[in-house]
Amino acid sequence: MTKTSTQALFEQLKSKHWVDLTHPFGPDSPHFPAFQPAEFKTIFTTDQDGFFVKQYTFPGQYGTHLDPPVHFYAGDQRYIDDLPIKDLVLPLVVIDHSELAAQDPDRSLTVADLQAWEQEHGEIPAGAFVALRTDWSKRWPSQAKFENQDAAGQNHYPGWSIEALKYIYEERHAKANGHETFDTDTAVDQTDGLPAEYYVLSHGHFQVELLTNLDQVPATGAEILISVPRAEKAPGFPVRAVAIFD
Repeated sequence: MTKTSTQALFEQLKSKHWVDLTHPFGPDSPHFPAFQPAEFKTIFTTDQDGFFVKQYTFPGQYGTHLDPPVHFYAGDQRYIDDLPIKDLVLPLVVIDHSELAAQDPDRSLTVADLQAWEQEHGEIPAGAFVALRTDWSKRWPSQAKFENQDAAGQNHYPGWSIEALKYIYEERHAKANGHETFDTDTAVDQTDGLPAEYYVLSHGHFQVELLTNLDQVPATGAEILISVPRAEKAPGFPVRAVAIFD
């Protein structure tokens, strides 16, 4: 049987490098501190019932997950199931902020950081998914290491500045962004809500949080494929995100 061009394309894609950008998650996994831990409960077993089934209870923003605009902004009623399928396959660029984050976990990515990255790698392409690598994912599966609290109970982890987000969206016309931490904002910038996250979602974009393995992906040249269940009216849901590159 002759292969179609689509079948040949997918066969070629399978020969490329594939990196899973997704954490496995369970009841003991790191999660946003305001949430209760997930509950995985066995409700049928093969020994007693002839089939094995678990019931899963967790907030939508759990594990590696997608936030659509409605998660933070009531003015844009786009839920997970409203996002166009083709918007979940995007050019991927990875901004390496890991050394600066290791030196200062309170440091936000700045416009100067992005411009320095572009000097080396070229302009961020329009329509890209821009991922912020901080290597915070290496702290998985420890809740305490993810929160990184000081003696006063203040969390410390890196994130985006609003100015950097405006740069990737308003100057470079990116489609979406992602990061390895619980939030878009650094922990110390959350004294009055989550302004950076609000900016992203209130301007019609989506983001993926708690990514992992960004250290295994090149700065440019990869595509990100995001698979997410089509739960009705979901303001967030866990995903399976994969990077594909030569």
